[in-house]
Amino acid sequence: MTTIFKVALIACFFVFPSVVFAADKPAEVTPAVTGQTARIGYVDLARIGTESERGKALKITLTARKDKLQAQVVAKKKQIEKLQKSIEPKIAKMTPQQRKAKSKEFQNKLEEFQKFARTSEEEFMALQEKESREFFEAMEQAAGELGKANGYAAIVAKKEMLYVSSSVDAQDVTDALIKALNQAGQKK
Repeated sequence: MTTIFKVALIACFFVFPSVVFAADKPAEVTPAVTGQTARIGYVDLARIGTESERGKALKITLTARKDKLQAQVVAKKKQIEKLQKSIEPKIAKMTPQQRKAKSKEFQNKLEEFQKFARTSEEEFMALQEKESREFFEAMEQAAGELGKANGYAAIVAKKEMLYVSSSVDAQDVTDALIKALNQAGQKK
């Protein structure tokens, strides 16, 4: 009797875990078969940025602002270097108090420069963020209108599409979206 009990107990150790783990196994997904195929449009975001009028204008705006800020930073850096070169030859002839004063003056100018450079970078990043967000919102609106007008279930970024079933009608709508963006920009 104890032998039967031991065999039953051992069987439970082997059979019971397989029953539990079988319950955790995910169910197979079978696609729903419908008579209609889904239409999905996809776009090349890089092309939209480089070929649309708004994308070109955004690039020009950001490049101009970046160049202006960089020129200001370079000018201030040259002032710091000029101040440093004017102080270095005279430092040996200065009293300790004069050296300390010049050192403090130079340190203050250097800190002002660093603060200006940091502020300029933050200003540019904020401008880039704001303009990019507005551009993307305009692109989303144009994509929504294009999708509704042409019966697309979705319009997605091309790089986000990893797989498309043969039962899905996927089309590149980049040119149409660029055209829609340009027309929306002319209405403004």
